[in-house]
Amino acid sequence: MPHAERFPFTRRTALQLAALALASVAGAAHAQAWPSKPVSLVVPFPAGGTTDVLARALAERLSPAIGQPVIVENKPGAGATIGADYVAKAKADGHTLLIGAVHHTIASSVYKKLPYDFQKGFEPVTVIAMVPNVLVVNARTPAKNVNELVALIKAKPAEASYGSNGNGTAQHLIGTQFQQQTGTRLQHIPYKGSGPLATDLLGGQILMSFDTITPVLPHIKAGKLRPLAVTTAKRSPALPDVPTLQEAGLKDFDIGTWFGVLAPVGTPKPVLDRLSAEATKIIQSPDFRKRMDDIGAQPVGNSPAEMAAQIRSETDKFSLLVKAGNVTVE
Repeated sequence: MPHAERFPFTRRTALQLAALALASVAGAAHAQAWPSKPVSLVVPFPAGGTTDVLARALAERLSPAIGQPVIVENKPGAGATIGADYVAKAKADGHTLLIGAVHHTIASSVYKKLPYDFQKGFEPVTVIAMVPNVLVVNARTPAKNVNELVALIKAKPAEASYGSNGNGTAQHLIGTQFQQQTGTRLQHIPYKGSGPLATDLLGGQILMSFDTITPVLPHIKAGKLRPLAVTTAKRSPALPDVPTLQEAGLKDFDIGTWFGVLAPVGTPKPVLDRLSAEATKIIQSPDFRKRMDDIGAQPVGNSPAEMAAQIRSETDKFSLLVKAGNVTVE
């Protein structure tokens, strides 16, 4: 019987094997140790908006799943970039997470200088939900459809304004594209979030907004706001009788808002794997899906790789729209 070929077992080989064993033990320890304290979900908008609602819905179910309190922290301002910067600079141990959104892929092109890189500074975990945006006006506004609204804006341009959740957000870009396609001019009024925006819209201080469905749906049901069109290519199940902007004649108009979980870059992979597994299990559960249906959101729960690809694709897409609309923020 031929003898097996012998390989020399050197001191270097022994050290390499020991390092691999230690790395394996450390990785397992990370997975077992996380979380060792309360986990913060940082929402870069004030309380009451879609980001906040989704964060609290996830936190409520994630806490018992991981055995630690999950706390929602609101850090609004600068088109959601203040909260993102806070998380980008946090310790990468899985205890401080960002509820990011499509706004961050837009901000990468809108802001001339950001203190973080959205693609390089974060680890994608999963997209929680996709929420269509909806063009709404105060119910006292005479316009009953998009064509009537455009005529009203052109007749009284000095009184025409729209609100958004801040410079560089999806609502800002939707408003810019709306003006380009309708040949109108609107004054842009940026707010820190949906709460103060809705207050002024209900009070008649602004003419219209392109907010996500979630914060305006109760006002629509109460008859205080009138929806004229959704901004996505397909109608929303939450507002099945409301046409799309494409149906209203605005060609290729398809912008919605997604919201997802991200961790600081460098967060250990075992932590990310467990976080992704727990979050997607919650998002895909019947209970969570029912909650999303009630607020006009469409649950997603995709993989980190799929979320990363989505971020890359949308960053490129919105870069072109930002350049076309000449949208910039200092």
